[in-house]
Amino acid sequence: MSTGKPPASKSKSKFGGSRQLKSRVKTARSRTASSQRWLERQLNDPYVAAAKREGWRSRAAFKLMEIDDKHHFLKPGQVVVDLGAAPGGWSQIASRRVKAEEGRGQVVAIDYLHFDAISGVEIFELDFMDDRAPDRLKAAMRGGRADVVLSDMAAPTTGHTTTDHLRIMGLAEAALAFALDVLAPGGTFLCKVFQGGTERALLDSLKRSFATVRHVKPPASRSDSAELYVLATGFKG
Repeated sequence: MSTGKPPASKSKSKFGGSRQLKSRVKTARSRTASSQRWLERQLNDPYVAAAKREGWRSRAAFKLMEIDDKHHFLKPGQVVVDLGAAPGGWSQIASRRVKAEEGRGQVVAIDYLHFDAISGVEIFELDFMDDRAPDRLKAAMRGGRADVVLSDMAAPTTGHTTTDHLRIMGLAEAALAFALDVLAPGGTFLCKVFQGGTERALLDSLKRSFATVRHVKPPASRSDSAELYVLATGFKG
């Protein structure tokens, strides 16, 4: 996230008081220094606490919520595909905003990791990179078309910057190829990339295919993370 605090307009109602006491975790012999730091960061993260309190599957739910609050691309009645959906935070937000629970919209989600059912969401437990995945997703979509394709996919990091960048960009390119195949005219594509940027070929393809392309980093995305999102709207078809 950008400052460790949520947007000022929502800080009191969603995250409580302006000052929080930090928790420290006792060191365990079986715990590495990196896992110790991760656990302490989770315990002191207001978005993690808010996600638990409000029933969202993960803090990532706030990322999609904040991006959509600003750019307004999730609307009732839409068909949404969520790539790399586990543990389901984005699917929860999408389902609520397109009214999938009421049968108006539809959310189709895929991940090779298992996660529990979500009201209004059809889940495929399958690797998106599996050759069977695109056709199964298309068969599940009403009319075989989507209004929004979301991708929060990320490959396990290796610690090698170049390798990690190539992996995330490979997933982004695969997600875009799928989006170009299934999006209805006027559709939206939101995808995780890394700072240091979107590769020129991918960016050029986005600019050719969408009316507007922008990079976004929601407040819920940690400031020390290289995580960034590319938001493309107005698919030309």
